[in-house]
Amino acid sequence: MNHLEERHKIKFLRIFENELNRFEKPTILEFGVSNKALSTSIFLNKCIEKDGHLYSVDVIDYSHHFDSKNWKFIHSKDDNYDLIEKQIPEKFDIIYLDTIHSAKHVEKILYYYYDKLNIGGVFVIDDTSLLPYLKDREKNNFSLEINNYETFQRLLQIFNSNHENLYFESSFIGTGVVKLTKLNSKKLKKYGPLSDRKYSLKNIIRNIYLTLKQILKNES
Repeated sequence: MNHLEERHKIKFLRIFENELNRFEKPTILEFGVSNKALSTSIFLNKCIEKDGHLYSVDVIDYSHHFDSKNWKFIHSKDDNYDLIEKQIPEKFDIIYLDTIHSAKHVEKILYYYYDKLNIGGVFVIDDTSLLPYLKDREKNNFSLEINNYETFQRLLQIFNSNHENLYFESSFIGTGVVKLTKLNSKKLKKYGPLSDRKYSLKNIIRNIYLTLKQILKNES
């Protein structure tokens, strides 16, 4: 396992360790498997241990990866709702999204499947940090940098419009992850823009004041 894979595993275990232990018989819906199947193997091991069930969805056929009565693989896109609905239960304790990481797609999947979370369940979105993709960092990728920035901002907007109904937690280990915990049975409300004051007249005046203050300090 290389350095980046090790970081991913640490991130994954930290965000999920408590969740996997607190559910008696966890029911998990996973979008995105990958060839290494790291998340799938961690989920499945816990489901076997606690007699839970894991449902994994991917556009690539990974059905040969595992053979267990606690695992069902669904060969499908994550937004092929009719096909998936026929093969999964009504409710889940954990939903994990690691497929297309654009803000629009994450928003679409979150809003559709959120109602399938039990109260107290968690919806986890992987790859939400722009930091590893910055120009001077190890992954150095313009598209993914902007993509993850937009996705994280969208999740903040969704949380801000639903802050009474959700907990929002994030980790910047590796490529980042956001965990949303469902607090009640209310549906997700449509998000709106963040009413921040970064570009307000008050903040512009503040920045001018701080700049002038620093200039005067340097000249003294």
